[in-house]
Order: sequence, then C-alpha cells, then structure tokens
Amino acid sequence: MLSFRLAVVSAILVFAIACGDYSPSPASPTPTPSPTPGGPSSSVVIPVGAESLGNRAFVPDDLNITVGTTVTWMNTDSTSHTSTSDGAGWNSGTVAPGRQFSFAFQTAGTFPYHCAIHPGMVGTVVVR
Repeated sequence: MLSFRLAVVSAILVFAIACGDYSPSPASPTPTPSPTPGGPSSSVVIPVGAESLGNRAFVPDDLNITVGTTVTWMNTDSTSHTSTSDGAGWNSGTVAPGRQFSFAFQTAGTFPYHCAIHPGMVGTVVVR
C-alpha cells in the first residue's frame, strides 16, 4: 500500500512539473534591475576604444550626483563592456554595443567601479 501511494505521489509530481511553466535559472549572472524612471538622472558614455583608455574609459570618469539619481551607462563602443561596482553595489552584466544599463543610487558615498571584461577601465560615482 505504501509503495502504491509513493507511485501516485511521484506520478502527480512528474505531471505537475511537466505541465508547469518551468524555466531553468540562467547560467550567467543577471544584471541588477534598472530602476523606474522619474527622479534625477545622469549618464556615463563608454566611448569607442574604451578598453585602451584606462581611467578615461567612462566619460565622465568621476561622476558627482545627489542621492536618488539614476545613472545610465551607454555603450557607444563596438565591443561589449560592463559597469561593475568594486563593492556590492551593482553589476550591469554584459552591455552590448548600442545598449545601456541604469542604476539608481539611494545612499551617499563614493562608489568605484570597473569593466569586468576590461579591468583597466575604471570610474567612480560620488553620491552626495
């Protein structure tokens, strides 16, 4: 009787999984979600040839903003890049050429960041 119940429960589970909307988790890290627009905003451009520009690879390389500002990184290069916080702040994931990534800064501080693909590309966001 116990084996019959186990068989029924197993069949129900197999059926539920097969009929469900199962999506495996992505293999690569997903970018931090973009904020809802509406507050102050600022932008950083990733120019052509950025991987060889070091601390000039993000324009401006030192961005000064106020709390609540949404920063949008725009990749105008022909190569993919990232905007990755040196701390636990944000990670854009891969930003393909012509694409962008936005992040809202909700706390004051100094936030250094880099491109995870081209580690020599560095910048800083200062939030007051």
